[in-house]
Amino acid sequence: MDWAPMFPAASGAFGAVPSRFDTAPRLGTAQRPGLVTPRNTLAPVAAVTKPITSRPDAAASIDTTEAATAGDVPALIAVAHGSRDPRSAATMAAVVADIAAARPGIDVRLAFLDLNAPSVDQVIDAVAAQGHTRAVVVPLLLGSAFHARVDLPGILDAARSRHPLLRLTQADVLGPDPRLVRALRDRVVDIIAAQQHSYGPETGTPVDSVGPRETDARPLLSAAQPMPTELELLAAGHSAGSIGVAVAAVGSSSAAANARTAAVARRLAAITGWHTDICFATTEPSLPQAISRLTTRGATHLLVAPWFLAPGLLTDRLLSAAPNIPHANAIGPHPALTEIVLDRYAAAIPTILARTA
Repeated sequence: MDWAPMFPAASGAFGAVPSRFDTAPRLGTAQRPGLVTPRNTLAPVAAVTKPITSRPDAAASIDTTEAATAGDVPALIAVAHGSRDPRSAATMAAVVADIAAARPGIDVRLAFLDLNAPSVDQVIDAVAAQGHTRAVVVPLLLGSAFHARVDLPGILDAARSRHPLLRLTQADVLGPDPRLVRALRDRVVDIIAAQQHSYGPETGTPVDSVGPRETDARPLLSAAQPMPTELELLAAGHSAGSIGVAVAAVGSSSAAANARTAAVARRLAAITGWHTDICFATTEPSLPQAISRLTTRGATHLLVAPWFLAPGLLTDRLLSAAPNIPHANAIGPHPALTEIVLDRYAAAIPTILARTA
């Protein structure tokens, strides 16, 4: 099989993955990136035995004419954390739908480590039943903690015993990839633009005095309202030096893990010129502490940027901790996230081919 059309040699060579955010809503999500419908109004996640289907308007950019059987092209199993909050599963389903649409030649499946169906075991069993002989498991995780280092490898070891003909390879986690930091920046600009458009210079209302709308249902710009340029933000009074962003993550009992996450805030500051500070939902420094530090450093327009892929109980906790500060949406579906997942998949292909040689 000629893998070249599917996996260009250069890092990040998947390039500009087409955005599908302006299509009709799917799997209970709203039309704009990172935005989901309010809690308790979501459609169920797709059935266990059915892969998320590529949308018909997706660019058929991969030559799969040589894929005579399902096993020729490794399946991509995207594994999310799982949550009791239905918004989380719906958002991750939308993320994986974008991945499937970007590469229609790959069988893309969504699985959850906990609390949601389908489970990783269920999806692996379904992939094996479909006739696949190879699959790459991509953890949709921001850090390499217990789930990535212990939990998921253990699940895959057990699955290999059940399905000796199915070669399973675990790809790297998403990590603090610079592209994800830029996606985080986009979510902050989304909320600045939405607040400015809604209240605007006509009212003279500063962004830091405008409370957030319903969690993760705040209006973003429509297609007819282009994203403001940096100069337009400056003209609206949002100079880079006046903006303070509290980057809010889950938090860990590991000081080293928290230090790695803190690097995200520093990278965001480096690419924007904003004041940034890290805070955590489950440990210190807390969100109020980060806001206090940002104010001390001279920030006058304060915002919260959740370092989360999807909304859930912890993002609600953060909202409760600072209800009068605008909160950006979780990263959610974004071209950068699609590109990173496909890059992780591609990077694992040599390993899985070596195992089957």
